[in-house]
Amino acid sequence: MKRSVLLYAFTLLVFGSGMAAILWFGSPATEPLSVPAPIAPDHTKNTWTKLPLLLLQLSLIIGFIKIFSALFRRFGQPRVVVEILAGIVLGPSILGYFWPASTAFLFPENSLPTLEMFSQLGLILFMFVVGLHVDINSVRQRANVAISISHTVIIFSFFLGVSSAWFLYPRFAGPSIEFLPFALFMGIAMSITAFPVLARIISERQLKDSPIGVLALTVAAIDDITAWCLLALVVAIAKSGPLTDALITLSLTIAHIGLMFYVVRPGINYWLQRNFNASSTDQDRTWMTMTILLIFLSALTTELIGIHALFGAFLAGVIMPKMPQLRQRAAERVEYVSELVLLPLFFALVGLRTRFDGLTSADLWWICAWITLVAITGKMVGGALAARLSGHATWREAWLLGALLNTRGLMEIIILTIGYELGILSTDIFTILVLMALITTVMTGPLVTLFTGRRQQVTGTFTPAAAAPSVSVASDKVPPFRNP
Repeated sequence: MKRSVLLYAFTLLVFGSGMAAILWFGSPATEPLSVPAPIAPDHTKNTWTKLPLLLLQLSLIIGFIKIFSALFRRFGQPRVVVEILAGIVLGPSILGYFWPASTAFLFPENSLPTLEMFSQLGLILFMFVVGLHVDINSVRQRANVAISISHTVIIFSFFLGVSSAWFLYPRFAGPSIEFLPFALFMGIAMSITAFPVLARIISERQLKDSPIGVLALTVAAIDDITAWCLLALVVAIAKSGPLTDALITLSLTIAHIGLMFYVVRPGINYWLQRNFNASSTDQDRTWMTMTILLIFLSALTTELIGIHALFGAFLAGVIMPKMPQLRQRAAERVEYVSELVLLPLFFALVGLRTRFDGLTSADLWWICAWITLVAITGKMVGGALAARLSGHATWREAWLLGALLNTRGLMEIIILTIGYELGILSTDIFTILVLMALITTVMTGPLVTLFTGRRQQVTGTFTPAAAAPSVSVASDKVPPFRNP
């Protein structure tokens, strides 16, 4: 316990001071280059009407994802990697390169606002499910160990991101973006762990009942909560401009969080205890109606406050009652709609925005390799060192934890898209960071296999593994992980 506290204090002092110095002295002397928007292709007249075009786009996206799933299933890659690759293939980097007219024919400019709205709706529902899987009680029970490791890794990764921003800002910041929001955003981009993807990988590799798997999930949950709070701060600064406006936005955000935890959550629990009957079909529909209404109202509130609607949806999931039957029911029904239909549209838009054909110079690829190395150093190396130096893991367990925390996946793509839409990121750095997110996520499966010896079979079943010891929730000391 003392080692964890000392490590946390050392990390906060050294890297926190470094970040503060970089942000205090401000941007480099050079202002960001005025990067012109990419020239849109000469769109030929598209004869599709809106509904048939939307149905065609949905069919193409879902069909490509299914084909890619069959191709990549044997490599043990998570679904999110397949979905991102399918979106990139449909975009200008692959399909548009070999068939230049495809962009105007399949994804004309006038159809993008419709795709954007549907994809945002899918993201809102998805973020609710992410929040639904965050168990606050579990986080509290393992707080001493998990918060120490999580915040040590976040501070270290954030420091590397802010330091990188010092060199990247003049060339890669969006037009008229100041150094502070760009630097903070790069810190967040380097600090993210994709909790939903990580949870799926841990479940597939039969690690969910092992101490190191439980620790990884708890650390990732704290990562997500911290990252979304930091993102709310960055969005408030980027949108509000003056510090007073940003402080007002943050004050309203804190008030909304307090309202959700101390008014809405007890109110829902009171109604469920007094009125709800799980066997009643009508009350089940009432429960789902209330759930959807809560998601949309919380998302609307945070959007009006000045931070992103996704934060409100995430918060709605976090405050849901801790009743396993109701939570599972809500998660399953919302996931079917978001992940199978609406969320794939998001990947189509990511593919349309990801311009690998724009990375034409060798120095851009060197920058991509450097950013990827920085990202891996921050999360994987930082996570391994934090776990080992705090005395809660052997070296093999520590590297396994670092490999799991290095998973970025969908959460990274969502945050990068927010930065791109706010104008914080230019097209080139957005593409580089998307590629970094793909590489770090693809690495996770092989590294987990390396450190555990557990391989996922092509059929989706798994080789038998020895049962891992249970973790006492009242204890902060994590028992050793037993490798089969």
